[in-house]
Amino acid sequence: MSNKQTALITGASTGIGAVYADRLARRGHNLVLVARNEGKLSALATELHAKYGVQVDVIGADLADAAQLAQVERRLAEDAAITMLVNNAGLGATASLIDSSNEQLDAMIDLNVKALTRLTRAVAPRFAGAGSGTIINIASIVAIAPEVLNGVYGGSKAFVLAMTQSLQHELGSKGVRVQAVLPGAIETPFWDKAGVAVEHLPSQIVMKVDDLVDAALSGLDQGEVVTIPSLPDAGEWERFNAARLAMGPNLSRNVPADRYRV
Repeated sequence: MSNKQTALITGASTGIGAVYADRLARRGHNLVLVARNEGKLSALATELHAKYGVQVDVIGADLADAAQLAQVERRLAEDAAITMLVNNAGLGATASLIDSSNEQLDAMIDLNVKALTRLTRAVAPRFAGAGSGTIINIASIVAIAPEVLNGVYGGSKAFVLAMTQSLQHELGSKGVRVQAVLPGAIETPFWDKAGVAVEHLPSQIVMKVDDLVDAALSGLDQGEVVTIPSLPDAGEWERFNAARLAMGPNLSRNVPADRYRV
């Protein structure tokens, strides 16, 4: 890799990850693309190098596999050229909890929570030491609307949101930028894997993937910690978050609230 900034993107072979690769390459970033399908990654790498002149490495890895996850962790921890991590890889589900198998739920938690945490932990100390770096976590609107889909999926994305907010508290003063992106329904292969074809969703709720990534990067440029691309009034999120923070001083006290006293 050259001395240019480099972004490592997980789940980069299709959908949101592939568009992030295109947009960041357009901005001049070299890339490290991670996904299970090494053939698709290699084709994308060739295309982006020809189109933008950037250097692109590919890592064919299943992040649910401990040894392959560790390979990506080492790259993040040791490669000083990597200045951005885009945690995009994830699994979704539209079936309810009781209609899902243990294996399906385990796979979702392993990728959405465990792998994302391990990769973030691998790179965060280096970013903090350097006083710079960017971590982008792709969450979902179900992080704040858990009734919408499978509760384990919503819980996994609530984890992503909470961890991002905590990272901002922990690392923001050290020069590290963090962002959680909360997409709604996006026109990607995600829905086929989750069990519902995107064509069956109301068109008015489905955003094109290019628009989603462009909006998310605009939010990053504006310094947002939480970006909800579909939300028309940013003040709604700001008031929601302000209400959460306002409860803080009263969440841990030495006596129960009056309504619980018998």
